[in-house]
Amino acid sequence: MVQRICPNCSVVSETEKGFCPECGTSYDGSSPQLAGGTSDKDFTTAVLLSFFLGGLGVDRFYLGYTGLGVLKLITFGAFGVWALIDFVLILMRKVPDSEGRPLA
Repeated sequence: MVQRICPNCSVVSETEKGFCPECGTSYDGSSPQLAGGTSDKDFTTAVLLSFFLGGLGVDRFYLGYTGLGVLKLITFGAFGVWALIDFVLILMRKVPDSEGRPLA
């Protein structure tokens, strides 16, 4: 992994991808649309799935995180704590899809 600083939002991340996982801007400074753009996953759908089915990991499955979805499923969202934290993080738009793109 390579540590990079985003030219747009100044977030430091360790990634091999060519764009910032926070805002989607390419590390060469081009626009988010050229660097991967936004996700095909809907923000509202992710929030609703997290609120109603987050304890079963459905929100993580929806976003493409199959491994984390299975873990949430077998721990029942760590007895609700993990589900609550994920709900807040998704609501704050801190959880991108599995490809690092921000939710639409």
